[in-house]
Amino acid sequence: MDGVRVGKRVIGAQSPVTVGWENIPKVEGGPLRRSFFTWFQPTMLFALIAFWYYAPNSIAKASTAVAIGIGFKILLLGLEWLAPRHESWRLTWKELSVDLFYVSLGYTVLGLIEGFIGSDAVIEAVQTSFDWHKLAWFIGLPLLLQAFIISFVFDFGQYWMHRGMHNWYPLWVTHAPHHYITQLNVNKGSVGNPVELFLIGLGIGGLFDFLPRAALLAGSLGLAVGTYQHINVRFNSPRWWRFLFNTTEHHSVHHSRDFEASRSNYASTWVVIDRMFGTCVDGEAELLGMEGGRPMSIRETMVYPFAEGWRTLKERLGRRSVMPAE
Repeated sequence: MDGVRVGKRVIGAQSPVTVGWENIPKVEGGPLRRSFFTWFQPTMLFALIAFWYYAPNSIAKASTAVAIGIGFKILLLGLEWLAPRHESWRLTWKELSVDLFYVSLGYTVLGLIEGFIGSDAVIEAVQTSFDWHKLAWFIGLPLLLQAFIISFVFDFGQYWMHRGMHNWYPLWVTHAPHHYITQLNVNKGSVGNPVELFLIGLGIGGLFDFLPRAALLAGSLGLAVGTYQHINVRFNSPRWWRFLFNTTEHHSVHHSRDFEASRSNYASTWVVIDRMFGTCVDGEAELLGMEGGRPMSIRETMVYPFAEGWRTLKERLGRRSVMPAE
C-alpha cells in the first residue's frame, strides 16, 4: 500500500484512506434528496443561532440547551438509521447501549467533577484573583462576535490539548481508549476514559466573562457543527462548510487505522485551525480503530490509563535496575 503524500507525510500507507474531496462519494438520488443532504447542516446551524439570538430570557437558559441537544441527537440517530454512510457502521442495540452508558456518565459523574475542579472552577478562581475590569470592553462587542470568540478560543485550546494527547505519552494513555472505536455514530464522542473526557473539555473561553446568551450561542455552534464529527450519515457539505468546520470525513481520517492519518484534524469545531498549523487532511476513512480494529470493553476503557501507565513505569524502572555485565 503506497499511500498519498500530503505535505511532508504519507497518508494511507498502513490502512486505506481516501484523500481529497474530489475522491469522496456524493449523496445520490433525486433533487430533493440531494438538496436535503446539502443544506441540512447550514439550515440547522442558522436556525439554532436565530433561536438563541431572539429567544426570550425566560427560555434562553442552560436547561433549554440540554433539551435541544438531546432532541438534536435523537434526530441525527434517526438519520443514521435511514441513510447510513457505511453499512459497516450501522448501530446495533449492543453498540447503542454502550454509547448511552458513556453519555450518561458524562451527564452525571463528569458533570459533578467539572463543577469542582473543571474549567468552570478554574475560571472562577482566576476571575476572583485578578482585576478583569480592563477587559470589560469585551462585553460591549456585538453578541454574535462574542459567540464566535468564545467558540474559537475554546476550540483553539481543545486543538492543542488534543494534539498534545497524540504527542505526549502521559496524555496519550488517557486518550487512547477513544481511538479503539471502530465506527462513528452520533454518541461516539462520549466514548472514552473519564480522565480524557475531562481533559478534552477544559477551555478558556469563559475567562472573558461574556454574556450568558453569547455562551449559549457559542454552544449552538458546537452542537450544530461538532456533533457531526461522530455520525454515520453522508452529507454533501458546501465547500465553505468543509473549509471552516470539522466534518465526519475529517474525523474519520483522524480515527483511521493509519498512523499518519490519525495525527491530523485535531480541532473539534473549527478545522480551519488545523489548516493554520498544517495538520488538516481532507479525506475519508471507513476502517477505524487500533490493533486491527479490536474493540475495547467498558472495563478496559475505565482502567486503561492507570494499567498502561503502571506497566510502562515498571518497564522503565526495570531497565534502569539492570546492571551492565562485568
